[in-house]
Amino acid sequence: MLNRLLFQRIDNSPLIIFRIFFGILVSLECFGAITTGWVKRNLITPKYKFPFIDFEFLQPLPGNGMYFYFGLMGLLGLCIALGFKYRASIISFTVLWTATYLMQKTAYNNHYYLLILISLLMCFFPAERSRSYDVRLHPELECNSMYAYVKWVVVLQLFIVYVYASVAKMYGDWLDFSTIAVLMHSKRNYWLVGDILQEPWIHTIIGSVGILFDLLIVPALLWKPTRKAAFFLSLFFHLFNSIIFQIGIFPYLSIAFSVFFFESETIRKIFFKTKPAFTTTYSKLPNYKNVLLFSGSIYFIIQLLLPVRHHAIKDDVLWSEEGHRMSWRMMLRSRQGKGTFKVVDKDTKEEFIIIPKDYVSRGQERKIFAYPDFAWQFAQYLKKEFEQNDRNVAVYLEKSKISINRKPYVPFIDSKTDLAAETWYRTKHHDWILPSNLGSPEK
Repeated sequence: MLNRLLFQRIDNSPLIIFRIFFGILVSLECFGAITTGWVKRNLITPKYKFPFIDFEFLQPLPGNGMYFYFGLMGLLGLCIALGFKYRASIISFTVLWTATYLMQKTAYNNHYYLLILISLLMCFFPAERSRSYDVRLHPELECNSMYAYVKWVVVLQLFIVYVYASVAKMYGDWLDFSTIAVLMHSKRNYWLVGDILQEPWIHTIIGSVGILFDLLIVPALLWKPTRKAAFFLSLFFHLFNSIIFQIGIFPYLSIAFSVFFFESETIRKIFFKTKPAFTTTYSKLPNYKNVLLFSGSIYFIIQLLLPVRHHAIKDDVLWSEEGHRMSWRMMLRSRQGKGTFKVVDKDTKEEFIIIPKDYVSRGQERKIFAYPDFAWQFAQYLKKEFEQNDRNVAVYLEKSKISINRKPYVPFIDSKTDLAAETWYRTKHHDWILPSNLGSPEK
């Protein structure tokens, strides 16, 4: 049964058109990052970039080098779309994009992580075997079919993303739609729809549809009787997100994934009318079958466990943020923080009150008070800065308070803890994060 599901040969039209869509979208993402100032704001202007912990060795290129870096990724995206030196192009893009993702997290977005996963999978897919320059240069490469596992790998990856996103929304502030009100408040000045988006009944619809859409869209696209309706609903849902939340290529990438849910023949007739038809066949199993099943199982076990790792960490992830990233917890909360960083010279006892804008950008300043890993990294950064002047210092975050979803500010980080002397743990709770007290008013 498994062999028939995964290793039958089917028309490869969905993979070919997805390669084209994918290449164009990532190219737009990279060139757009340059033209909108994203590269400058996050990778050029800041003195310190707040890389993912353990990846401090990944630093942006000096000067204006990151413009060329993103320009290269944009060109690789075009090469992917054209199927030109496909394997080298997709592997290079995956490495460069992953490095970019790890270089900074101030502008963290779930779709950046999803792009890593999809790029990684595309490295192993035979997406250049039709309608590509590689085939034009080497006609012997041409093939009109692929193993069905290509389709099911994409479908399973999307199912995991959407279901975890739906489950994550099933918490108090989303279920009473107060989170939606917070998200929509910043859209109040939008032309035509700004006022409507502030209406409670709209919040109810958006909150309810958000949970149900994420939970049911993949099964609805798979089931033929609901497929067309699910596609048009998906089209509206993602275009709405694109217009209202302006989250880059993610909505359009999500729409592009739809090609894997329709019959291959349907996709061929829409996009490649001159491409020879292919009838599903059962052929000899590939000699790499066992390697594929083993590596695929490991990959998806990781994908299933990583989003729930926060359950093994003390306290609520909504409060501590420990285990939040790479867990498909999308647009769930708004965080604001405040406090004062104080540096104390351990030898002279001299104290220094830190003015954040002297060290970090405005966007980073909002993070260092609201997110514990940013606070810890900023303390490490300050320690190194003072060490350059031969000072042995301790770093404290005093009067630390946060507000989640615009609720009253509450104490967050222990002001007596020298953050510069603390160790960061990847899989356990940090005791200097005070116990969750989201229900308590500011004191």
